[in-house]
Amino acid sequence: MRRAERLFQIVEYLKARQKVVRAQELADMLEVSVRTIYRDMAELIANGVPVTGEAGTGYLLDHNHLIKPLMFNTEEIDALVLGARMVHSWGDQALAKSAYKALDKILSTLPRSLHDQIEEEMLFSFPSKDKTPIHVDMSLIRQAIRQKQKIEITYMALDGQNSRRQIRPLSLALFAPHWLLLGWCENKHDFRSFRLDRITNMSPTTSFFKEEAGKRVSDFIKSQTMPR
Repeated sequence: MRRAERLFQIVEYLKARQKVVRAQELADMLEVSVRTIYRDMAELIANGVPVTGEAGTGYLLDHNHLIKPLMFNTEEIDALVLGARMVHSWGDQALAKSAYKALDKILSTLPRSLHDQIEEEMLFSFPSKDKTPIHVDMSLIRQAIRQKQKIEITYMALDGQNSRRQIRPLSLALFAPHWLLLGWCENKHDFRSFRLDRITNMSPTTSFFKEEAGKRVSDFIKSQTMPR
């Protein structure tokens, strides 16, 4: 992580909290040493960021100076908070971490009264005991979808038979408790959906694809292919 990005995340983290934050907490969140946090905080203070505190005691951001409330109403905030918590419960590790970072940014923009109200909300999302384990890296699949990069997978069908497929990954969809990968299967020359918990191996290829009529995610939806 670049230093500038780390400094930005520190400020966002402090903005989302109404209490003193110790250096160790910041170090754990950013996966760096406490010594690095001390240097970062010294740089932020030297550059005029309104932080009080010092090494050994913790740090507190002057919220009155930085807060610029967004025009969200209570229902909109509830939707954003619940959505972030659902992603945290059902997404992979990278998505879960990003969901809470996004939530921090939302909370950091709120006035104290609304911030406290959200902290006391009774909106939660807990992982289900039926959540199936996924053995492939979802972040690599998301990257392949964005880059339009073909991937190869080994897929285990319900009867236990394995098959090797090359697909154009189009979308990920949660049909709780299962995640599905929606795509165009180059082997079957048709749309297919694959349960992520049944993909035993996945690797990106060196081949990329362009959107073609009849092979796009919008075409997949129109085809009304049901989850397998």
